Amino acid sequence: MKNLQQLQQIMKQVQQMQEQIQKHLDDLVIEASAGGGMVTVKMNGQKHLVSVHIDREVFSSQDIEMLQDLVMAAVNEATRKVDEQLASRVGNLTSGLNIPGLT
Repeated sequence: MKNLQQLQQIMKQVQQMQEQIQKHLDDLVIEASAGGGMVTVKMNGQKHLVSVHIDREVFSSQDIEMLQDLVMAAVNEATRKVDEQLASRVGNLTSGLNIPGLT
């Protein structure tokens, strides 16, 4: 009976943690740029781009390959930052879990 109660308590903690993570994902917006701010992107916690800004200066050079590289670099940096934020947040949440035998 005690094991069942512990399991139910753990399941409740996991559900609360999932809800907190989902809220964090919904609220998270990360900004990253490349080329000294020539390309700036914003990405949400679901790793969807929510905006892209390209400085007019990039177009004056008419260097398509440079623009492609800058967009790719900014998106990759935003993805890395989202992963970093999520790992940090999940680590903070799971450190509060009281799971017998794991803590």
